[in-house]
Amino acid sequence: MTDQPAEITDVLRDGILWITFNRPEARNALTFGMYDRLAEICTRMPTDGSVRAVVISGAGGKAFAAGTDMTQFRAFETPQDALDYEQQIDAVLDAVERCPVPTIAAINGACTGGGGSIAAACDIRIASASLKFGFPIARTLGNCLAAGNLARLSELIGAGRVREIIFTARLIEADEALTTGLVSEILPDEDALMARAAELADKIGSMAPLTLRATKEALRRNRSALPVDDSDLIVSCYMSDDFRIGMEAFLAKRKPVWTGK
Repeated sequence: MTDQPAEITDVLRDGILWITFNRPEARNALTFGMYDRLAEICTRMPTDGSVRAVVISGAGGKAFAAGTDMTQFRAFETPQDALDYEQQIDAVLDAVERCPVPTIAAINGACTGGGGSIAAACDIRIASASLKFGFPIARTLGNCLAAGNLARLSELIGAGRVREIIFTARLIEADEALTTGLVSEILPDEDALMARAAELADKIGSMAPLTLRATKEALRRNRSALPVDDSDLIVSCYMSDDFRIGMEAFLAKRKPVWTGK
């Protein structure tokens, strides 16, 4: 019997830690285990200079990460299931933001749902021309993003645009992403993207680590100064009939018929 490949890999090369979402057959849809592993890597990041920067990307050439693996939502039965899930996501994104070394999201192809949230939590985002970024949950699942997640996205591209892309379920493509500041660079293809990621990580990794760490933390504190209680909103979506309808329709590849209940 052969071991199954790891769903998320981390390889250190020349002081750069390359983290890769590795479920290409599922467009790198994120399992709960993958979320936990990413948080663990970021939380345990050494500060002794052995890791100077982190690059996060997706395997398979089609997606950075296409959201959470929806089959896992079938196990949701109680309001606490929904709250625990969003608390887990919040903890993962917090771990990415608190990572003591610079993080670069190298985005090729689809970057949606949880993948989009992780990319937004990184310090810098660069992408290939095939980028498609967004949160089409109003068309697919009928769930919601937590308040902290929305605040992070609003800081990047503005609350008005966040509202518009969620309400219309459209995806931001490369040119718009560059114009709005969602990403800092667009590269023509995946090979060029990964080469640039290596170059950028090496350059950033040569800078004063305490300056970078202090800047990261101060920016995080600025946004998180006012915690928001959004538990009622999370429960109202995840425990709804519409969430079940949306989940099963998506998995069956059919259009959901929303009830508003």
